[in-house]
Amino acid sequence: MPTETEIKLRTSRATLEALREHPLLKKRNKSGWQKHALSNQYFDTPDHALADAKVALRLRRDGEHVIQTLKSRGQSVAGLSERNEWNWPLQSAELELSKLDDSCWPASLAGLDKNTLQPIFSTDFVRDKADIAWGRGKARVSIEAALDLGQACTGAQQEEICELELELRAGEPAALLELAIELATDLPLMPCDISKAERGYRLFDPASYSLSLPAPALQAGQALDDVFAAIAWHLLGSSQRLAEQYRFNGHWKLLEQWLQQLTDLRALLASLGQAAPRVSSHALRETLDALLNAWRPLVLSGQQDESIRQQAPALFAEELGQTRWGLFSLQASLWLLQRSWQTGRNARGNRQGQATIDNWLPRLLGEEALALQLTRYQQQPEDLAEQLPRIERLLVWLRHARQVLEVPEVDRLYGELLKLEALARQPIDAGQLAARTLQAHTVATLRAWKQLGN
Repeated sequence: MPTETEIKLRTSRATLEALREHPLLKKRNKSGWQKHALSNQYFDTPDHALADAKVALRLRRDGEHVIQTLKSRGQSVAGLSERNEWNWPLQSAELELSKLDDSCWPASLAGLDKNTLQPIFSTDFVRDKADIAWGRGKARVSIEAALDLGQACTGAQQEEICELELELRAGEPAALLELAIELATDLPLMPCDISKAERGYRLFDPASYSLSLPAPALQAGQALDDVFAAIAWHLLGSSQRLAEQYRFNGHWKLLEQWLQQLTDLRALLASLGQAAPRVSSHALRETLDALLNAWRPLVLSGQQDESIRQQAPALFAEELGQTRWGLFSLQASLWLLQRSWQTGRNARGNRQGQATIDNWLPRLLGEEALALQLTRYQQQPEDLAEQLPRIERLLVWLRHARQVLEVPEVDRLYGELLKLEALARQPIDAGQLAARTLQAHTVATLRAWKQLGN
């Protein structure tokens, strides 16, 4: 089955020009930049059955050539996408339905009447394309770089397309990320796995761009290393999709959710002990802390201040206009892909990383529960905020892995800890202190809390 492995990076017109002249690409450019005007018509049923099945069907005109393409969603992890793709050269710009047979057509659409397919939207853009190649150790890497500038259009609605696509032709997927990181060190490049088809559908319905990636399917017998990787990929990918959608529509809730993914990722990194030596994640933690320090006060203030919520989209655009967010996203992707947290691990760290999650997680949560000392904070509720990092570590694992715990009423424990976290973030007054005391007592008396702390 043919597949494509690629990274899409949102950028600006000025950055596209800079990329064309970037010394790194110039040095490795084996073909020179070749300009193509591409006109693409996408097809679907009136009720968007293909979109629901994560399938894209298009006709592309490239000069005198017409190509029919079918793409399935495949998998996309934090901007690094793998999709199944089929291409057929055609003699004319009309769909050939006979080519959409069982060898490529999804089984979930087997009952679809293909005669109901009709034009839905178009994407028209100019592509500057080049073959980029270099040696990586003993292996040869070949990547197609494409600078795309144009528009997705449906009726009177349109959205600019301005992006760099890097598609792997030969070599390891890590090479894509390594090249993207080198470019993102100098230029603002935002990893963004939204396809051009998704852009078109989003013009019909802004909510059609799915923000909720499938939750990791965790099993009790999985090793901690594998569970950590699954949750971290999920958080990073979700943060990228939330950033893209907030950039698109500026809905405040999306910014709150974006910040929550980063908070969870930071807490996850801090929870692994010797399974992830601090030196292995030092650079990532520094950048995460900078992002959280910049955005957490704004988000907390904006919960009570409409003027801050109104200013936030422009401030976020400024963030995306710098290198910090894109570079962090790409570096974190490469770190996860290469499992770099295992680098320099001692024997005890290796044992922890290989421990099954159903054995490791209750011990971690029990240690955190004992150290939280809720009895103390019932007496000194004004100091509860100092325990926020510990509460965040408890919550990230309960949010994403509580299904592997054999603890009574674990869902209730998660909900009550969420309330305690919210109270710990609020400004202190007499009423708030009383609420902290009461909520600390509620958590401390839960059966699940008592079991974890024993």
